[in-house]
Amino acid sequence: MAIRALPQILIDRIAAGEVVERPASAVKELVENAIDAGASRIEIVTEGGGQRLIRIVDDGSGMSPEDLALAVQRHATSKLPTEDLLAINTLGFRGEALPSIASVSRLSIITRERGAATGAMIAIEAGEHQAIRPAAIGEGTRIEVRDLFYATPARLKFLKTQRTEAAAIGDIVKRLAMANPAIAFTLAGEDHSPSTWPGGDEETRLGTLLGADFIDNAIAIDVTRGDVRLHGHIGLPTFNRGTGQHQYLFVNGRPVRDKLLLGAVRGAYADHLPKDRFPVLALFLDIAPHNVDVNVHPAKAEVRFRDGGLVRGLIVSAIRSALERESGRSSSGNADVALGLLARSLERPADLDWDWRASPAAPRPAGMDGSGFAAPAQAGFDTLVLPSADARATVASPAPDSLDRPLGAARAQLHETYIVAQTREGVVIVDQHAAHERLVYERLKRERAAAGARSQLLLIPEVVDLDPADVERLTAASEDLAALGLVVEPFGPGALLVRATPAALGSTDPAGLIRDLADGFAEWGSEIVLERRLDHVAATMACHGSVRAGRRLLPAEMDALLREMEVTPNSGQCNHGRPTYVTLKLSDIEALFGRR
Repeated sequence: MAIRALPQILIDRIAAGEVVERPASAVKELVENAIDAGASRIEIVTEGGGQRLIRIVDDGSGMSPEDLALAVQRHATSKLPTEDLLAINTLGFRGEALPSIASVSRLSIITRERGAATGAMIAIEAGEHQAIRPAAIGEGTRIEVRDLFYATPARLKFLKTQRTEAAAIGDIVKRLAMANPAIAFTLAGEDHSPSTWPGGDEETRLGTLLGADFIDNAIAIDVTRGDVRLHGHIGLPTFNRGTGQHQYLFVNGRPVRDKLLLGAVRGAYADHLPKDRFPVLALFLDIAPHNVDVNVHPAKAEVRFRDGGLVRGLIVSAIRSALERESGRSSSGNADVALGLLARSLERPADLDWDWRASPAAPRPAGMDGSGFAAPAQAGFDTLVLPSADARATVASPAPDSLDRPLGAARAQLHETYIVAQTREGVVIVDQHAAHERLVYERLKRERAAAGARSQLLLIPEVVDLDPADVERLTAASEDLAALGLVVEPFGPGALLVRATPAALGSTDPAGLIRDLADGFAEWGSEIVLERRLDHVAATMACHGSVRAGRRLLPAEMDALLREMEVTPNSGQCNHGRPTYVTLKLSDIEALFGRR
């Protein structure tokens, strides 16, 4: 078969498949053009999921008739003053977006250059250009894309539902609005409830787009290393989601989904979240153009860094430092949930005549009056005696000097699981297992960093039967385990001998610990870096060595736990991302009971 040159219109349509994958891709390219044009206000209107109509109006610099004629030609751009592809200071630079969109739709552009007396207009249908003619418009540009992909019917079959495509458009507009808080954005049309985001600062824009809850549960970051700056807001570990769709990452104002950046975020939160939970964050990386290559893919969603190690290290260290700095904070949503549950528990039908003092669920112990408390032996209530067997509580008297501490003074233990502490302004409820798990984990890490964790020899070494593959994996990691105080050696093809366990764990179940570690090593794989593997091992050990739910604590033990939490980094959540405590303000509790 003879080779033939393809006609230009077919070349344009093939190229359009790379640049304009779906309506959201067209919106992204057109809005980026408006940003590059210096717009202070951008309006986006769509219909039919963007397939029927996309309209972008901006008040940017506009174009002259001569520039307009060139703008719709392939590989014509004003954004590359030289031939250096590493000196890109704009979002667009390829000169492909407008001709690609025009080749598969009905496109019209009306524009007026700043300072010009009149505007100009051009219309293109499936790549067929009409003549440029004068038009009336204010300074700026108005672009309409109608019947997207009508010239390539096969592409229409691959589009999702209108609702899904509209959601994708909303997401890309949200990301561009985050990266450009000084620009006012409006998103409207039949696909969207009208939304306007006035120009302002970064924090206000993030609060508008991600919700006030995000700002209330986020930590601001602004760190510079060399010519690289990282700024934005990261969510507390307890403010997490079930997918990674709420991680917004930007490089020089460009929204990206980059593996290096996502991996750095995952590594930074590894000590704080389980593998199936994801943080909410918006991070902006500003880096010299010659140190990042954005010319990797036509969609410009991927980048390559000249020094990836520097970028990754900056992200990991900045996030970890911020989390450690705010380690005492727990998500405010936890308190809201607790108060909501309390409020619902107080709701009951108005006609229900129920006397809790006579409830059969709470029989009166001998010597108790109808209130459930011991009758006072004399006038005045100097002594309060609770029936510990029924209340399942350990009760302590408050230490006056502890009431002013961040976590207050331990007052009671409920169900041998939760510590209730009193502060000057409210109540703190602590999950003893989750809290102690974090304390043990941080202790193991400190010991490992100092000189290796201390071991406690077992009087009688314990033999643990395992799958031969598990024995091989754990034996290969024996030096890593020894650094954490766990001394093991092979005991035949299907068993492991445990000679010592970490001293920080106290009394523990060696067999259960080894089996959990074996499962973890099988899942983590051999590619995991040493530091991350040691952290995984330490986290597993901490879970085994922490105070279990169901163990009754003495008042002194409860207070000791609270004091150690106050000085331990990241004590606001356990190793799995669950909150370790909830703080309830006294004013909120009083409001529940109508005292305010």
